[in-house]
Amino acid sequence: MEILFQNVWLVPLFPFLASALSGLFLFLSPSSIKKGRSICSFISILFLTIAMLISFYSFWQQITGNPIHQFFWSWVTDKNVTLEIGYLVDPLASIMLILVTTVGVIVMIYSHSYMLHDQGYIRFFCYLSLFTASMLGLVISPNLIQIYIFWELVGMCSYLLIGFWFTRPSAANACQKAFVTNRVGDFGLLLGILGFYWITGGFEFQNLSEKFFNLLGHNQISVIFANICGILLFLGPIAKSAQFPLHIWLPDAMEGPTPISALIHAATMVAAGIFLVARMLPLFEMLPLVMGIISWVGAITALLGASIAITQKDLKKGLAYSTMSQLGYMILALGIGSYKAGLFHPITHAYSKALLFLGSGSVIHSIEPIVGYHPNKSQNMNSMGGLRKYMPITALTFLSGTFSLCGIPPFACFWSKDEILINSWIHLPFLGLITISTAGLTAFYMFRIYLLTFEGDFRGHLLINKCQNYSSISIWGDKPVSDESEERKRNPGVSSNTLITQNLLYPKESDNIMLFSLIILTIPTLFIGSIGVSFSQNQINFDFLSNWLHLSINPLNNIHSENFIELLQNAIPSITIAFIGISIAFFLYGSQFSNSEIVSKLKNFKILHFVSKYLYNWSYHKGYIDELYYLLFVKSLRSLIRYLVLLDQWIIDGIVNGAGILSFFGGESLKYTEGGRLSSYLFFLVSCMFLSLLYSYII
Repeated sequence: MEILFQNVWLVPLFPFLASALSGLFLFLSPSSIKKGRSICSFISILFLTIAMLISFYSFWQQITGNPIHQFFWSWVTDKNVTLEIGYLVDPLASIMLILVTTVGVIVMIYSHSYMLHDQGYIRFFCYLSLFTASMLGLVISPNLIQIYIFWELVGMCSYLLIGFWFTRPSAANACQKAFVTNRVGDFGLLLGILGFYWITGGFEFQNLSEKFFNLLGHNQISVIFANICGILLFLGPIAKSAQFPLHIWLPDAMEGPTPISALIHAATMVAAGIFLVARMLPLFEMLPLVMGIISWVGAITALLGASIAITQKDLKKGLAYSTMSQLGYMILALGIGSYKAGLFHPITHAYSKALLFLGSGSVIHSIEPIVGYHPNKSQNMNSMGGLRKYMPITALTFLSGTFSLCGIPPFACFWSKDEILINSWIHLPFLGLITISTAGLTAFYMFRIYLLTFEGDFRGHLLINKCQNYSSISIWGDKPVSDESEERKRNPGVSSNTLITQNLLYPKESDNIMLFSLIILTIPTLFIGSIGVSFSQNQINFDFLSNWLHLSINPLNNIHSENFIELLQNAIPSITIAFIGISIAFFLYGSQFSNSEIVSKLKNFKILHFVSKYLYNWSYHKGYIDELYYLLFVKSLRSLIRYLVLLDQWIIDGIVNGAGILSFFGGESLKYTEGGRLSSYLFFLVSCMFLSLLYSYII
């Protein structure tokens, strides 16, 4: 066992080696890309599977033995500063290792089929393995300096993967937006790390909270400065986990390939912020102001994300705002000190959201040849509908993820979400009201997504009739050519309507590899919630997750869990709210979907009609937050730069250029006085002296 824990660094090393080998193959054999695709994907999946097996084995050894293992090596040694690197494996780290590796393996298997015909297949697996390795390295980091290094690596990989199809302007803009937004949070994180080092003199998680507690108990630190450092440190998770007000990058991140969307939203980038808050929670609990900010940021994010998701037409962006809302739940739970619920929900949400994103990828992959490859077509839910008839397995697995996210028992997210609802209501009733309202909105928009995508009749052909001249864009920047124009070349003299009628295509189920990934993810979506349910045994409540988290480094004593019957009784209001949201979704979208029908239904209810008229635009335009940021930062900065350019041209450059011009004309005028005659020099000298004396006499 000791030999294993001394080599836990192999967990991030294996996917890193897979990334290096894929990149090396791509660099040395660019002409053999097609032949090397299967080799690179096999190496990536194999190496990450080995890392997953090591994670499971270390988890089992922790259960049967010592739950905490850490090792350090000296990195920088000085008289005043000592920096160490190493790894820390405790229950929190082992749970995250299993989460990242299991979801990562499934996403890689799915990606082999999804990206098979893409020109950047090997480059994709190279980035994907590096992304996974960075997250695994972050999870086992024992101190803040090492976690910051891997934090930046995760951000770099997300930049590369969001902008994977970089020739598409929207993808290029999206990756830049994600990069710049996260720079704001990362700068705050760095300042917070340095601030706590200034206070405690160390970076290690094990000693950080203990030193801070002792200093705080003896009044040897400024509470104001400590709160500032805590808020700055929290800026990192705000940006990385897409919390308000730095959430704006997450929906645009859907420009990347769908498997990347699944990995970012389930187990890597957004989970990094949750992990860091959980790791620092023993310290944050000593700062009530910071805990209050964390809880309210989470509550606002949860409600805002759900409010925006209810009107989105893009399938992936609707799921993205769903992720934002669920991340708000997690941050809220940690902010109110509900440690177990705050870590239980990331586990259940990861598998459910990965299932939903991979299911959406299956849908997009199926309808792209019919409606076109532009995201405005292939991801637009108005061009879907009726897909359950053509893709029954995808529909069934997607429905499982939908039930889970809605909080319907016995699916996974029910157990974790309901615990957050109960704990938030106990902590502060107003927070409980926000979480209950968010739960109702979640049920509404998730079933809206499902109904628009899988129920009714297929509407893709209606979009083709409306957009006959709208050609699909190429992800590689080539000149787009519509399928209709190619067909017209093969069949000259045939009208457009005849061509469309003769060549009606319908979606078909994805291949077995993609379906295998969806079916595998359905299993934890159904059963993973059982690890956090408390069962009574001999009048003792047994809860595996709570008992396991008690063994973490810096354990918390306020891990609360309810028994099974009590939890179900307390869940009745939340289940009722969820069914109300589902019922409203069925009322509006359950029958043959038509905007005119919905409008006519809403006109019968003045309040709903008012809401649809005035609040729909607010929700559809994402609360106008992007426009506000554009006005405050982009437009105002450009105006300021214009004024600075004018200042530079006319004031700064004017002074320098004016001095040069004066020197030039002064030299030109004086050169005519330089005749070489001594009498002329004496005349000017005497004249100047006379004028000087006359001026002095007058003064």
